[in-house]
Amino acid sequence: MAFTISKELFKKVAYDTCKAAVIGVAEDCIKLLKQHYEKESDSRAKKILETMIKNAEAAEELGKTPCQSPGYPVAYVTIGRGFLLDVNVKEILADVLRTVTEEGYLRPSIVHPFTRKNTGNNFGENVPDIEIYHDNNLEYVELVFSFKGCGAELFNAFKVFKPADIGKNAEGIKKFILETVINAGGGPCPPTAIGVGIGGQIHQAAKLSRRAVSIRRWDDINPNPELAALEKELIEKVNSLGIGPAGVGGDTTCLTVKVEWAYTHTAILPVAVNFHCWVARRARARIYPNGEVKILKW
Repeated sequence: MAFTISKELFKKVAYDTCKAAVIGVAEDCIKLLKQHYEKESDSRAKKILETMIKNAEAAEELGKTPCQSPGYPVAYVTIGRGFLLDVNVKEILADVLRTVTEEGYLRPSIVHPFTRKNTGNNFGENVPDIEIYHDNNLEYVELVFSFKGCGAELFNAFKVFKPADIGKNAEGIKKFILETVINAGGGPCPPTAIGVGIGGQIHQAAKLSRRAVSIRRWDDINPNPELAALEKELIEKVNSLGIGPAGVGGDTTCLTVKVEWAYTHTAILPVAVNFHCWVARRARARIYPNGEVKILKW
């Protein structure tokens, strides 16, 4: 039996999810900020973390955005077993972005790539970026709205490794990631979440790096033991660099590192490093067969 989701229902869920994403910050981010605040040894860094937490909590309480920059919208739609989503997803999500922008929750930030003319409504050619998946193990349809600040985007890095450059225990990859963090300094608005995409071709590594910090909980443990160990090692090494929140020094340069991978070709290994500022604007909605809707942050 197919469960059909109507245009009206999908549009309402998309609107509610988009609005939830840009008010305050995601719950897992707040949790990590508070954990690092308790551990932070540098007094200036501790004060900045305290201010970030208060800002995020005030934004949530007042129904406001925690930062003037809305970031770049990406929507992830996953269709579970037995669902029929017979709607124009792109059209609906674009209309939602326009509405939320007109209501003042999003600053218009999407421009023509060459002329730089602002569209005024936060959508345009191939915006929002939409990824649609099917997962027969799920008993719901899931929509995730993720807005990632583009100041942090300026410091992202990409490299296609030759097999000989990977090194024993992936030391070449680790060195590249740490050098990228050092070169970024305080630019990406630390403490950051760092997404790392490894493998595939260029486009796949880049998508994996974005998806890693958009879909996963920032406080989760990777179900793959090899990647879990790598994430733990990278978090410890990044936070030992002393860059700290807002680049003032301290123990908290990143809140998390998330690594996703794909098998690749024998001649190459693409690696993408993707910074997410501390302002985690993400929300997810789940639509169940009985029409129940749950909106989660995170």
